[in-house]
Amino acid sequence: MTRYSRRTLLKAGAALTGASALGFPSIVSAQAARIKIGHLVPLTGFLGAIGSYAQLGVKMAAEEINASGGIMGRQIDLISEDSVNPATASTKAQRMIEQDGAVLLFGEISSASSLTIMQVAERNKKVFFSTGARSDALRGKDCNRYSFHCDIPNTVMVNAVGTALRQKGMVKGKKFVTLTADYIFGHDLLKAAKAFFAANDATLIGDELIATDVTDFSPYLLKVRQAKPDVVCCNLAGNQVTNLVKQYAEFGFPYPLVGFNLNTGDAWAMGEGNLSGTWPTVWYHTLDNPASKAFVEAFIKKHGKPPENHAWIEYITLKMIAQAITDTKSTESDALIAYFEKQTQFDIMKARKAYFRSWDHQLVQEAYPFTVKAKGEMKDKWDMLVLGDAVPAAGAELESIYPTQQQNPCNMKA
Repeated sequence: MTRYSRRTLLKAGAALTGASALGFPSIVSAQAARIKIGHLVPLTGFLGAIGSYAQLGVKMAAEEINASGGIMGRQIDLISEDSVNPATASTKAQRMIEQDGAVLLFGEISSASSLTIMQVAERNKKVFFSTGARSDALRGKDCNRYSFHCDIPNTVMVNAVGTALRQKGMVKGKKFVTLTADYIFGHDLLKAAKAFFAANDATLIGDELIATDVTDFSPYLLKVRQAKPDVVCCNLAGNQVTNLVKQYAEFGFPYPLVGFNLNTGDAWAMGEGNLSGTWPTVWYHTLDNPASKAFVEAFIKKHGKPPENHAWIEYITLKMIAQAITDTKSTESDALIAYFEKQTQFDIMKARKAYFRSWDHQLVQEAYPFTVKAKGEMKDKWDMLVLGDAVPAAGAELESIYPTQQQNPCNMKA
């Protein structure tokens, strides 16, 4: 072990004193003035591919905000990490608040991990924006005062795709088989799907719950063949959707495959000719909106590829957070909650502005169904999808496609 003499230690102390006099305190002060924000998103596992897009989007937003002078003259210190799984997400969220000094948290795609972060946020009385988790239960029985939800929930995805299918005569009197992710998100999505089938005279003749680590879907597809449905519905998430669609195409079924959940990054990964049917999305990079086009152009210039929907939602969420802190001149939870509960309007690069509902903290916005271009029509591997008309239609109430307070009650503690 190296030992130092008393004279050496005194010299070192003097040097530090001199450094302080030359501006070291101002450096410390500048660092302390930074606004620390915790960000968690899966970068590994079955959601890792779309999580990587999310991280690109949020980093781009932070860079733009800091380059324009920050928030009230203070730079953002973005602490962005892999959430890994629900237990790790909870541990990291607690550390970001307790040790790193994060004033709020946001991110996450997994509904299971989002729930554990929500619980950390509530215990610590810090605001959390769940950007990609879609379970209705997070907005309902599991809701809390400190958590806000930015992505469209399962009910909206079912309504968006269901509306398109109904218009094509693919619902009434039809027999469905569903393939569902066996965790909170999938269970929740299946519940919404069953409600839609029941309300529209469709019959669910079979459902298979599938663990999130399954990669070979042939046992489930053999059951589909035996059931002989009119339509097969995918209720999976992440790269499981990609793998299922590819294997479904290999089986050559005559039954159309549709889905109540899909992220565009997973669609791109399927490759030309594998995906078909009607699916939902919250945003797509071909959306005809000036702000959206500018974002897409900047993202492509920076990363050499278009943004996926999770890149967009992380980007606009940090911009909404920055607007809220600027307008309230505060990072305190109570001030931010009051601001969002006023149903403040936000430009999220769509035809209509969005707002958070006061009673369940859901960001109310448009959704879209999409179909898939025929093989040979794609200009490149990202030119795969054809965006349908926004749901709800122009003139209809935005909340008309969202669950009501009676359908999905949320009882927040004061």
